[in-house]
This record gives sequence, C-alpha cells and structure tokens, in this order.
Amino acid sequence: MAFREIRVVGDPVLRTPCDWITDPRDPGVKQLVEDLLENVDEDGRAGLAANQIGVSLRAFSWNIDGEVGYVLNPKLVATSEDEFQDGDEGCLSVPGLFYPTKRAWYARVEGIDLDGKPLVVEGEELMGRCLQHECDHLEGHLYLDRLERQYRKEALQQIRKMGW
Repeated sequence: MAFREIRVVGDPVLRTPCDWITDPRDPGVKQLVEDLLENVDEDGRAGLAANQIGVSLRAFSWNIDGEVGYVLNPKLVATSEDEFQDGDEGCLSVPGLFYPTKRAWYARVEGIDLDGKPLVVEGEELMGRCLQHECDHLEGHLYLDRLERQYRKEALQQIRKMGW
C-alpha cells in the first residue's frame, strides 16, 4: 500500500482549487487513483480528495457502506432543493472535530473514469454528504466554511489550541 500523509487545515493545498485532469490515461493519474482507493479503504474514512494527499488535481475516492470508488474531474450537478440533513460532519484534514453541517439530502456528481468514459455518482444521506464534501475540497473549501457562526468560532478556537 502506498501510504499517503493526510494534509491538515493550514496547508495551502487544501485552500487552492484543484486543476482539471487533461489526460486520464496518464500513468501519474492512474497512480493517484490507486493511492486514493488504498488510502480511503480504512475504518472511519468516507471520502478522500486528491488535495488531501497533496495532489492538486480534481479527483476523489469514497468508501460508503462497503462500496469503494473514485471519480475524476467531478462536478456537482444536482442536489435536493427541499430536503436537507444537518448531522455532524468531520474531515480527515480537520482530525477529531465534528460539527453540525447542513447539506442537501441528495447529490449527483458527473465526471470520468480512467478511460475517459463518463461516470455518474449519486446518493442520499451519507453518500450525498460525501459527494458534496469532496467536491468542496476540490474547490479549495473545507466543511468549516459551511458551519454556522457559533460552531465555526468554536472549531477555529479548537484548531488554534491544536496548533495547526
């Protein structure tokens, strides 16, 4: 397994929008996908964006309910407009902190696979949350950006205490 260190809040790569993948057949892209799949396949990991392992390319993997997969150049194309969830959300790049985060109940992402073929990934509840969370990462956003003021203030205080 190619263990990849998870970047934590404060690392500039997490706040930089990721580049589009121009050649999905590039050997470096294939290696990135292998690393994403191997590193997301651990207990407690629902999703992993490329920039979380220091690669500023638009790709992420997921591990939801025993299903592990990936998508390149994902674009969030649909969310439920009238159904929401407001459960606790966490992030590998903000370890140990979980806060109520409002997300759409359903999300749909379109992208490509390693052969350049169209790929659609969609889901509700945890999968919907994961898709939205990982697409945010690729735009340079963390779930902290979506927190209500009181929770964001508390999270930032905790981050300062931890010295990130």
